Amino acid sequence: MKKAGIIGGSGFIGSYITKEFLNNGFEVKVSATDITKEEKYKHLMELNKSDHLYISELNVEDKSALREFVKDCDIVIHGGTPFQLDVKDPQTELFNPTIKGTENFLEVVNDTPSIEKVVFIASVAGWNTNFPMPAGGKTTSDSFSENDTPFMSNESHPYAQAKFIANQVVNEFIKNHPNLDFEITSVSPVMVMGKSLSNREDSTSTGIQFLFKNKIAPNPFIQMFYDTDLPLAIVNVQDVAKCIFKTATTSGLHGKDYLISSETYPVSDVSLMLNGQPPINKAKIIYQNQLAQRDLGITFQSVRETLNQYSN
Repeated sequence: MKKAGIIGGSGFIGSYITKEFLNNGFEVKVSATDITKEEKYKHLMELNKSDHLYISELNVEDKSALREFVKDCDIVIHGGTPFQLDVKDPQTELFNPTIKGTENFLEVVNDTPSIEKVVFIASVAGWNTNFPMPAGGKTTSDSFSENDTPFMSNESHPYAQAKFIANQVVNEFIKNHPNLDFEITSVSPVMVMGKSLSNREDSTSTGIQFLFKNKIAPNPFIQMFYDTDLPLAIVNVQDVAKCIFKTATTSGLHGKDYLISSETYPVSDVSLMLNGQPPINKAKIIYQNQLAQRDLGITFQSVRETLNQYSN
């Protein structure tokens, strides 16, 4: 039985990844920043085949702890970077764990002989830090694909900048290590929505859906979505997990970074669908998903299905 280590495996996306690996016959090791906070991961213990699940405390900025976590893994998924929009100290809350954590992780996995595959859960921000607004030089109706040049702005949210820089760190590592004994592949989801596997109330992803459903704006950033009726590219959390599993278990994908996206709707339609009503506008495909569909064999669920799952 092969072992998958999932850093961030109890989070919104990570929980579905953990479920996917367990269902496919893997032993799974999941990281926890504080193992005493069982409420963060107890929902994983209710999953099918959870007798093959192990929880291990990990701080991604601690290289010795990282070495201990990955030492007996065949596959490692790195999704342990913070996703938060309300930030007091970007350096300590976002840049250090995201960028330094990625640097430490790459150093450690490069010294771990058991590893066959590494998958980074990156972000659409690694391609466009302006997301959900268009990249520089594009309009809201222009498409974006893996053939476009990644765009970064220093005016973007610190979370987006941190993810962009971390993506560049991975790309540089691949470029500077042409003879690796393992493959590295990244997936870059757009806005991830759907139903959470846990009842936690501190998830940014489920929190955003709650805000949009009830048209609440706790800060100017969210208010901007309503004021501009911003188009949102959305993907189902279950589909993200399937893409990551397929990426992790398919050889020949080294160095690729897949945009993971379904459809795009204006936020007014997102609010309607979250309340069980049909959208006014037709779906668009702004962030392209053909490469993921072709290489990974994924059929993406519609946004309407995704938002209905959250509401129910």
